[in-house]
Amino acid sequence: MVVYSFYIFDRHAECVYKKKWTLRPTSTGSKGQQPNGLPDGALQPKGLSAEDDAKLIFGTIFSLRNMVRKLGGPDDNFISYRTGHYKLHYYETPTSLKFVMVTDTKTNNLRIVLHQIYVSLYVEYVVKNPLSPIEHPGGIGVNCEMFELGVEQFVNSSLMS
Repeated sequence: MVVYSFYIFDRHAECVYKKKWTLRPTSTGSKGQQPNGLPDGALQPKGLSAEDDAKLIFGTIFSLRNMVRKLGGPDDNFISYRTGHYKLHYYETPTSLKFVMVTDTKTNNLRIVLHQIYVSLYVEYVVKNPLSPIEHPGGIGVNCEMFELGVEQFVNSSLMS
């Protein structure tokens, strides 16, 4: 399984954490993949900054979540969606934090994994940290080295093995 990126959005639609993993090509002439790890034929987004990328991801999940609730009712939840090139996984906490992970298309549902990241990493290292702000106004993101290290180790050990 390949993890491309991970985002956390707060209840004010601000991206408070983002992490992208650079993919190492398996070989220089691997068939079916570009050097950046995307499948052959995948379009490269040009001119998108990291901030624009986060806004695009949030807009997508916001629209899909609202569409699912309107079509299915208030009890239905948006969990994930898949395109030909990636799969987006979504988990929303009771406090309206939104955890989003973008992976390859072969990955099973990661809702439980996102919940584990929230409970064992975010709550432990960010929420319980007295130096961490409660709100993240103006895009001030999560600035906790233990959380970042924990996410890196969790993804590398659990998901990319």
